[in-house]
Amino acid sequence: MSTARDLHDLLVDELQEIYWSEKALTKAFAKLMKVASSKELVDVFQNHLIETEEQLMRLEEVFESIGEKVTSKKCEAMAGLIEEAESMIDATKEGIVRDAGIILSAQKIEHYEIASYGTMCAFAKTLDETEALDLLQTTLEEEKTADYKLSKIAESFVNVQASHMGNGHF
Repeated sequence: MSTARDLHDLLVDELQEIYWSEKALTKAFAKLMKVASSKELVDVFQNHLIETEEQLMRLEEVFESIGEKVTSKKCEAMAGLIEEAESMIDATKEGIVRDAGIILSAQKIEHYEIASYGTMCAFAKTLDETEALDLLQTTLEEEKTADYKLSKIAESFVNVQASHMGNGHF
């Protein structure tokens, strides 16, 4: 993180990292979608990939609304979560247990995004950046919805089916 002078700088820094993250997630979610076996899980990723493209455009609007140019900066936290998801794929066999692992990895990512967008909303509100706040809140709600959909898939059938596979180890 560059040296932040004030709350505006913290907001810009986080915007740069989440912009990098959303771009990286378009690739990561496409990969998770390819190795998922559940149609419901694939559908969630397909829909969220479309949303992620819209979120990137929305982030560009946020940068503009606060008078900043669109730039990205590698987010080490998201890079680590993506790396962990890729390791989980390598550590599981194709099928329902992998789907449970995919949901685990995706929900860690969603929770990080929810925390990031929630904090940026608080910053934008404090800074009286109404347009930015509205845009960020829209994305925050989409991230919460994606997390909810993943939970529903896990709870409705994936976890139960995965619990019946072998000894429960990946």
